[in-house]
Amino acid sequence: MGKHLVIDRDMKEKWPQTRVGCFQYKATVEKKNERLWKYLKKDIFRKTKDAIFDYGVNEIPNIKESRMAYKAFGKDPSRYRVSSEALVRRIGQGKGLYEVNTVVDVNNLISIESGFSAGSYDTAMMGEELIFRVGKDGETYKGIGKDVVKIDGLPVLADEEGAIGSATSDSERAMITEDAKEILTLVYSFSDNQDLEKVMEYGRKYLKEYAGAKDIESWIVE
Repeated sequence: MGKHLVIDRDMKEKWPQTRVGCFQYKATVEKKNERLWKYLKKDIFRKTKDAIFDYGVNEIPNIKESRMAYKAFGKDPSRYRVSSEALVRRIGQGKGLYEVNTVVDVNNLISIESGFSAGSYDTAMMGEELIFRVGKDGETYKGIGKDVVKIDGLPVLADEEGAIGSATSDSERAMITEDAKEILTLVYSFSDNQDLEKVMEYGRKYLKEYAGAKDIESWIVE
């Protein structure tokens, strides 16, 4: 069975539209999937640049609502960017994306295509009971490839030991390495639309096709 995730009541009060799409699956994490990068470079980068042209980054659907939610939680979305926005900005600036591994690269594809922040976690490195909540005053953790990240006011994923990730950047604790066997990929939605339902369909397809995901369980937490 998949991990048990709940959304904190205080978070729901501040932003009632908060939902989380969950995929839990087994996969052999590899360095790179060439077909995925072909698809990103041929189709997704172009689509993303078109979206930036049509809307401007801050107004892209689902990035826009995520920014509004950050404000409701007390965080400046221009200083602490939602991860989907940061990825889209990189593409718009012609910097491309980092190649990390097959799971993280699919995670980033889902995030760019949907406008929702997504995070992938090694299930062996986290507790069974998870909560999505607003970061507390003074709360921090060691970010991936960063020093200490201040997570007060950010939308944060936590277990009984403390925070594991956020919709801006994740901690090192449960990051995906080639040792991960079972993975939890979460899609953080702050929008009042059906886009999360669509993500649950194409996300499953991408995880199977490009990350070799097996035994996928998927569900939405309201």
